[in-house]
Amino acid sequence: MTQGKTALLVAIAMSATLGLTACHGASSSEGTSGTKVTWNMWAGSADDEKWVADTADIVRRHNPDIEFDTQTSSWGDYFTKLTANASSGNLACVTSMNGQRLSGFYQTLSPLSDEDLEKAGIDKAAFADGALDILSYDGKIYGVPYDVAAMMVYYNRDMLAETGTPEPVADWTFEDFLATAKSATTEAHKGFAVGMGEFQWMSLPIAKSGVQPVDSSSTLQLTDPAFVEAAQWYADLVIKEKVADPVPSASEMGWGEDQYSNGNVAMAVDGTWNAAGYFTNDAGFKAGATRLPQGKNGSLGLVLGSGFGIAANCEGAQRDAALKVLGSLVSKEAQDLIGSSGRSFPALKASQPTYFESLDESIRDDMKTAFDAAFSHTVGQNSTGKWTQVNEYFTPNLVSVYSGAMPMSEMLAQAQAQFGN
Repeated sequence: MTQGKTALLVAIAMSATLGLTACHGASSSEGTSGTKVTWNMWAGSADDEKWVADTADIVRRHNPDIEFDTQTSSWGDYFTKLTANASSGNLACVTSMNGQRLSGFYQTLSPLSDEDLEKAGIDKAAFADGALDILSYDGKIYGVPYDVAAMMVYYNRDMLAETGTPEPVADWTFEDFLATAKSATTEAHKGFAVGMGEFQWMSLPIAKSGVQPVDSSSTLQLTDPAFVEAAQWYADLVIKEKVADPVPSASEMGWGEDQYSNGNVAMAVDGTWNAAGYFTNDAGFKAGATRLPQGKNGSLGLVLGSGFGIAANCEGAQRDAALKVLGSLVSKEAQDLIGSSGRSFPALKASQPTYFESLDESIRDDMKTAFDAAFSHTVGQNSTGKWTQVNEYFTPNLVSVYSGAMPMSEMLAQAQAQFGN
């Protein structure tokens, strides 16, 4: 999830293999000995590549009878190649998937039955609440998560102290949020920075209205009156309340996050995946974080994350082998590796303490308290096959909304008309 801000690109090659190993299967009667399985994963840094290599070593130790290989690409390139290979039915047997992208790819993955999970040695009850919803679509499980994430409100504790503003508490309301933003706004800085990324801007309207932009039947509902009202409230933080600045251009995709991390604003919304970086920021301020505020119906937060699925074109002995690999990829040993490296928050409950143990003692307790609050009462994200296109439409239009040139209701109505059918 660390690079979830990048939009899914459109593929241009229908038949390209692009270096990925296909999984056209042998007969299941052959067993898994000597069978080759490839795991395809995004990796954008040396640390990411090391995690992939170390995880692959765990898989090989667990499965000495399987010839196991890895393929990596940067986040943006990964989904470009994945789209091309999906078009030609040539996915790697074990294909990594981000939950926010699943709706566009679920047909290329194989649904996982309870029998499949048992073969893989995976106990559904061992995972965090809502975690299996991350890679589920239309009631079917298409993958098993390796991490979980939630959105939080991050705040600059030094800036709040300088303005005499009380720090947020876990049971705060939207009235409290606005009061905090107003109190922290001065001539020198604003109390909040609006977002451009999908959940960086939508999380507060979702929490306030108690309505997701997609319903449980995967139907877009951007014009639901409660959601429209809450989304307009969000835009009014810039337009009417003046506690946030407009976004200069559509190229500023990380506007809210950058403004916060650079110490320019008192608050911003972002995911738990960036928590460690914010709490040890280069700007030198003391950070804090807590859950999203509560609306009239409580606080609706979404559990997000990524995981691993099995390609639909992976059959027979290769699918059996891929299930064994899947079990190793989300095993306690592999999940402990993710947690102890601080890469992300493990989906396996038993491994989650390793994440906090990896943190410096000076921020450990504060981050654990924030995570405990953020993950309480979260639910799985509803999605639709056009979710990526919806968010690509939002990007330039949000700039117009924040400047007051386009009403929020108009942007949502246009998106609903274009993508809702």
